[in-house]
This record gives sequence, structure tokens and C-alpha cells, in this order.
Amino acid sequence: MKLLVPVSFQRWFLFLLLPFFFQACAVQRQMNKKIDHFFAHSELMRGHLTGFALASSEDGRILYGKNADQYFVPASNTKLFTFYTAWKMLPDSLPAMKYIISGDSLIFWGTGDPSLLQGKLKARGALDFLKSSNKTLYFAAGRYTGSVYGEGWSWDDYNDYYQAEITELPVSDNMISLQAVSGKLELSPGLFRTDLFTDSTFKPAEFIVRRDWKANRFQAPRQQVPAGYQQQIPYQTSSSLTVNLLSDMLQKPVSLVIKKLPDQAAVIFQSRKEDVLREMMLPSDNFIAEHLLLLCADSFQAELNGKDAIAHALSHELAGLPDKPKWVDGSGLSRMNLFTPRDVIKVLHLIDSAVADRDKLYSMLPSGGKTGTLKNAYPATDEPFVYGKTGTLSGVYNQSGFVKTKTGKTYLFSFMNNNFTGSAVEVRKELVRLMSYIHDHY
Repeated sequence: MKLLVPVSFQRWFLFLLLPFFFQACAVQRQMNKKIDHFFAHSELMRGHLTGFALASSEDGRILYGKNADQYFVPASNTKLFTFYTAWKMLPDSLPAMKYIISGDSLIFWGTGDPSLLQGKLKARGALDFLKSSNKTLYFAAGRYTGSVYGEGWSWDDYNDYYQAEITELPVSDNMISLQAVSGKLELSPGLFRTDLFTDSTFKPAEFIVRRDWKANRFQAPRQQVPAGYQQQIPYQTSSSLTVNLLSDMLQKPVSLVIKKLPDQAAVIFQSRKEDVLREMMLPSDNFIAEHLLLLCADSFQAELNGKDAIAHALSHELAGLPDKPKWVDGSGLSRMNLFTPRDVIKVLHLIDSAVADRDKLYSMLPSGGKTGTLKNAYPATDEPFVYGKTGTLSGVYNQSGFVKTKTGKTYLFSFMNNNFTGSAVEVRKELVRLMSYIHDHY
């Protein structure tokens, strides 16, 4: 039976709501006026390209926008798009390896899973599976069809921890780890010990080990290793090196074979998706971001290629973005990426809806004054009011995420800064000043 509400009651009810409506409008006008004042009177923000969007977390509606439809280099804000793509496309437990048993042989393929012996995750389920097998082991290489570097990456960052190479079966972050032990260098994986040399002519300003550009030859200065020294250096990858690493770790031979992945291959699952995403987001791990895209490609095709995963996401999971982005890698290392602030707002709203549990979501994001890349951006506090993702390159500083206010509201925000010549620290301070004002007053 349809319930009929008298017209007079409807008018009376709307009349009661009018004060709340006008109050909300007045608050928004005041907010817009204050934010306008901030941008108009911040000399620092007037000196470079700035974009800002503030939106309702309930429906994603943008409440304030400045250049919100303009394109910016996102840097590691790109990881928000990788996060959402992986959350939607991947199962709760990530596939570490695919394999078949053929007679006395076990043939396995990589999936791009970054967690195998990764520095923090230290997953070894796939390794233990291979170790326990009594079959002859063969690694079938060739699923990955991309380059070891993403499009537009800087070649001269090859020695830096944040630019490890991309492979189909990564091992130990695709890096060597060095540390000082009793005044000497200790290196892992142990297979690389014979590739470490000292050179009296190599005299860097501070103690550092450097790899040759085109070879796994690691050069250290001939001097005392300082206490507390630690360094990670990407090694130059190859399929033959992968099987040598696995053979050394398993203490049993692994050989290479050329064989296409069959449809009926079995799967070894290894790490929880939530744990891997958290380890990508908190320290802003580029290696994990790139390999999550390979896992996404693995979910719908035989070839592992990040560009294919991006194209799939833009036509499916992210088909509703307000502005078509230029998205070329998973990490944001490339300056060829271009996103608008309102694109970032859209993906934040999608993430919020997909994860559903705010406490779980916030545990996977850096928090202001407490965890990850936002730990030192805001004052230390037991109850952070900003959760989100930073993005930093030379001349680029962005911050996007969730801001909680003293009135109990939560807003989505994306604050993007490009093309400044000064310090990112000063830009960050101004950004924090605005977000703190929104927290205190709205």
C-alpha cells in the first residue's frame, strides 16, 4: 500500500529543513572565502603551479576547487591509482607463482609478486614450496614483456634504492643489502659477495657503495666502514641471475626453460594483499607498486605488462574519472604521468567505498605526525587528523587523502604543487598550514 503524505506536511517538513540548508551554505561560503584568502596571500603558493580540491567524503562532491581540472605531475600520488586497481583486481591472498608438474619436472612461472624475501614482508612460501619438492626445478622465463625501467625513468638513478628493476619473478626487492658489521661490510644475498670490490681511487664525500652502470660490480671506498652504515642497491637483473639466486637460496639446482604458461597451471599463494598494499603506501615503495601492476596483468592475461594493467584499469575500474589521465607507471617515478586534482578526489572516494572499513583503510595509509611519509609532516599526536599519500620529485610536492575535522567531519583533499624551484619543505609547511586550518575550523 502506498503511503500518501499530505502536501501541507511536505511543505512544513521542508520549512523545518531550510535553516539547516542555509547554515550549511553559509559554512561552505565561509570555507571557500578562507581558502581563497589563503591562496591570495601566500607568496609561496603564488610562485608556482598549484591545484587544490576539497570534497565531501560522503558523495565525493567537490566543495572547493582551484585549478582542480588542470593536469599536474603526481609523483607518488600515482600510487593511489595503483592501490585502487590492485584492491579491485587482486584476491585477498596474492599469487606468488604458477606451476605444473610434468613427469619428474616441476616447471614454474613468475607472477610479478614483489613479496618474496622482500625486506619487510619477508615472504618465503613459494621458496619453501620449491625447496620441499623432489622434482627437478625449471623456471620458465618470458612472461614479462616490458622494460626493466618504467617509461620516463631517470637512467642515472640506477644506483638508488627507489629504482629497482622490474622483473616477473623478483627476489629480495631486486636489490643487494649492505650494512656495517664490526667495521666490515656485510652483503646479502650472499651470491654477490664476489662482486664487491674496494678501490683506493674511489673517494666519495661520504661512505657509499656504487654499482657499475652495466654490470653487477659493486665498488666500495677503501676505508673504515662507519658504524650504522646501511645501503640498498638495485642489481642488474636477468633470467639467468634469477635461477642462480634461487639455486643458491634453495641449495638445489634450478634451470631455465622456454615454455608458455598453460591455462591449467596451479597457483601458489603467498602474501596478504592488505599487507603488501600497506608496505607500498607507508614508505612509498616504488618496487612494490610496479610489481602490483604485473600481478594485476596476471589476473587477466598470460603476459605480464604494467601498461596493459593500466589500460585495463582505465577502461574498467577507473572508467569514471572526470579527466582522462596520462598514466604510465605504477609508482609515480615518471614525470610523464599527468593527473588532475579532481581525478585524485575521485579515486580517493572510490578507495573509501571499496575498502569500506575506515580503520582498515587508515592503517594502510601514512598518517600525519605518526606513520609513513607523513610522520614528520605534521605534529606528533595520538590521533592524527590527516591520512593520505605524499608525492615528491624535484620541483614537485603533492599530498592527497583524508582530513578529519574537530566537528567530526571527514573531507577528501588533493593539494598538488608543480614547478617550484625552492625547497619542498617550505611548500609542505604551507600545505600543512591550510590542512590544519580546515581541521580546526570545519
